[in-house]
Amino acid sequence: MTEGNFVDYIKMHVSSGKGGQGSAHLHREKFIEKGGPDGGDGGRGGHIILRGNSNLWTLLHLKFKRHARAGHGGNGSKSRSSGADGEDVYLDVPLGTVVKDTETEEVLFEITEDHEERIVAQGGRGGLGNWHFKSSTNQTPRYAQPGEPLNESDITLELKILADVGLVGFPNAGKSTLLSVVTSAKPKIADYEFTTLKPNLGIVEYRDFQTFVMADIPGIIEGAAEGKGLGHYFLRHIERNSILLFLIPADAKDIRKQYDILLDELKRYNPEMLDKERMIAISKSDMLDEELQAELKQELDKTLPINYMFISSIAQKGIVELKDKLWKMLND
Repeated sequence: MTEGNFVDYIKMHVSSGKGGQGSAHLHREKFIEKGGPDGGDGGRGGHIILRGNSNLWTLLHLKFKRHARAGHGGNGSKSRSSGADGEDVYLDVPLGTVVKDTETEEVLFEITEDHEERIVAQGGRGGLGNWHFKSSTNQTPRYAQPGEPLNESDITLELKILADVGLVGFPNAGKSTLLSVVTSAKPKIADYEFTTLKPNLGIVEYRDFQTFVMADIPGIIEGAAEGKGLGHYFLRHIERNSILLFLIPADAKDIRKQYDILLDELKRYNPEMLDKERMIAISKSDMLDEELQAELKQELDKTLPINYMFISSIAQKGIVELKDKLWKMLND
């Protein structure tokens, strides 16, 4: 998926249908001049329904759909005939979509399962026909209920990526290059910071036709948890990843310090992030000769608190071993 096609934030105005009016009809036919009430009920207004779709990865298809309006319910008629229900409007969204009230920013619900349906704007109920109101003391009621009004609101859709492995690192750490090597994704790659401004997804093909999903998250900077740069915009995509793969370049001044800063940003944004499986990949290790790598390994064995390995996307160094370790972590 290209960066330009990835849309993860949409604002919409949704409007359900109003309920149909109940009928106040009185039965009339040949030889029956004063029949009883037989007005039918009004139809229900249409709902606006969000539906999970596992085949979608982006909100791109809703980018230019700023309004969604459901159909109105039909009015009731004679012979107790109910009006037709208004047409429901279904909006398919990718799994991991969070729905918020735009005005209050309250989280209404999340869509996390395929074919899961949630009503975001409920249609008005249809009014009751006059036959519901007849009684021994009121045998010919000449009134019926009006339908309920429509419901409308402004909502915000935010996508939090559902991926097996999320790549975490500072800008220009080699995340996009790794994704391009292990998957068929074609992320934008360049030798400057913040080349990636939107997440990229790719499917990693493993042995025996097995696969897992990897997400390239835009680079994090110190202070991202407080919203510095585009911190919140980036960090929310890491919440739904099963495994966090920290990418730190071999030429970093202090690898342990970079890891601690990244971990601290995740912790301050959401402490639950620390419960996820983590692993460190020392990228761009083709710059190290055997002697330098041995010295660095000796130092890292003492300082790094979790498993790590040396890789190079350009030289294809350690890529197969990296896939093996990630697959084992996912299935353990």
